[in-house]
Amino acid sequence: MRSYDLLCRKMAEELDAVIVSVDYRLAPEAVFPDQFHDALTASQAFLSPEVLQSYRIDPARVGVSGDSAGGNLAAAVAQQISADDSMSVKFRVQALIYPVLQALDFNTPSYQQNHNVPILHRHLMARFWLLYLGADPSLLPHILSSPSSLLHPSILPAIRSHLNWTALIPTKHQKHYRPIATETGSREVTQEVPGLVDVRAAPLLAEQGVLGRTPQAYVMTCEFDVLRDDGLMYARRLQDAGVRVTSDHYDDGFHGCMAFAFWPFRFSVGQRSLGSYIHWLDHNL
Repeated sequence: MRSYDLLCRKMAEELDAVIVSVDYRLAPEAVFPDQFHDALTASQAFLSPEVLQSYRIDPARVGVSGDSAGGNLAAAVAQQISADDSMSVKFRVQALIYPVLQALDFNTPSYQQNHNVPILHRHLMARFWLLYLGADPSLLPHILSSPSSLLHPSILPAIRSHLNWTALIPTKHQKHYRPIATETGSREVTQEVPGLVDVRAAPLLAEQGVLGRTPQAYVMTCEFDVLRDDGLMYARRLQDAGVRVTSDHYDDGFHGCMAFAFWPFRFSVGQRSLGSYIHWLDHNL
């Protein structure tokens, strides 16, 4: 995509850095965990001393980043690399741009507030999850009609605490929204789609000890984005685990806004978010 090509070029120029964009396989032709393995394999190969030396890269200054689905993979790979004691080189930073991090609760305040807000509608995000996990598309209404994970009896208490947005996101973002309960039960989708509770697909579900080993983080969120609360919850959980976190929120932002920093769709919020992202990398990498 042209916007990502321009982004990578701008980062390389302004940061004087080597930028690697991983061309991971896409759904529906490839399904989880193929994408995770592609991103992990590319990261492991790039972090090898031989490759770093060939590109004259300082092994103490390597980071991982991604936006949206790429933010999901970046977070998952950061967890995996940090926990791998066989890796002599680890990431110094993780920069997550409006990441998608869980698929158990489509009733967070941001999902309720922005369910019909372009460019990422609530039902579209749920459909993307089913495609990614190789699940039956007929499960879509069952996922969307399920109660909030805080109230679903099938979700174990330990997992529920990792998704407890009533405790994890600031009150100003909770607004008047409440966890949604349903009178009738739905099909047990976590049994039919085990990927929903796999931390490689849903990094927000990781245990505190795993999060605590990951590198310092930059997490960008946007007000008009169904994924806003995924990022806010992850930033809070990282902080609680002792990770240094910069949470960068845009009150006028929307999902994908950073791609709108270039002609012909040059938006103010796109330029501001891109500038802040590059500035953070420049000062922390």
